[in-house]
Amino acid sequence: MPQINTIDLVRSADQNRRGIGAFNVVHLETAEAIAQAAETTGLPVIMQLSHNCINFHGNLTPLGQAMIDIAQLSTANIAVHLDHCESVDLACQAIDLGFNSVMYDGSTLPYEENLAATVKVVEYAHRNGASVEAELGEIGGKKGAHTPGVRTDPTEAHEFVQATGVDTLAVAVGSEHAMTERTARLDHELITQLRESTGVPLVLHGSSGVSDEQILQGIRSGMTKINVSTHLNSFFTEAIAQYLHQNPTVVDSRKYLGAAREALSAEAARLLSVFAG
Repeated sequence: MPQINTIDLVRSADQNRRGIGAFNVVHLETAEAIAQAAETTGLPVIMQLSHNCINFHGNLTPLGQAMIDIAQLSTANIAVHLDHCESVDLACQAIDLGFNSVMYDGSTLPYEENLAATVKVVEYAHRNGASVEAELGEIGGKKGAHTPGVRTDPTEAHEFVQATGVDTLAVAVGSEHAMTERTARLDHELITQLRESTGVPLVLHGSSGVSDEQILQGIRSGMTKINVSTHLNSFFTEAIAQYLHQNPTVVDSRKYLGAAREALSAEAARLLSVFAG
């Protein structure tokens, strides 16, 4: 199927007050599992690759191109997105490769620097048919900044969206990155205020630490794009551990990677269904 534009999927979900899953790719098996989940459920999905993951692999192109190919070969509606990019040059490189959306993360920069860099990415993306997600209000758990009390200010968010022209906005409303327990509680009143003040679809980062019930309430309050990474990685890792425990003599890595791929795909499919209501 021809590659789908991220912003089209997000706006459709936003208009229908539904959530759409945005799941992080760590390696080829993750991308295959996410595509399988979308095909199984018949629901759209966003596959995203983080700047940190690109650093791990050493280059954007091999895995990034594989994600694009998987999306195009799939029967599902799959968009390909660059997540938490802290480099303007890398964001432009991803767009040139064929990513149809990028998340430029200048949230740790002073406000004016974040704004200026985001504008550069937006201008390049829009010239090339791509969309941009930005972040305002650093979300706890990133780079050791465990600050669960931080929140995005609605007035500042409105000004930021107007000044940059971003298509979606990631906001700090109570979630944290890399949580392994789903105990975070969202500020639903703030979510509603932010959706009304910004006029663009909102993105929930750190969703691995948020329960299904809290996420659904967040979607009703105004969240649309729901990012998940750590939660799905835990299913992948647990499946490998179980397979190796049950088959201690196995040497063919495809055996345990296959089991892990199936486990991640099953949970991704469940989440897609939950988010879609």
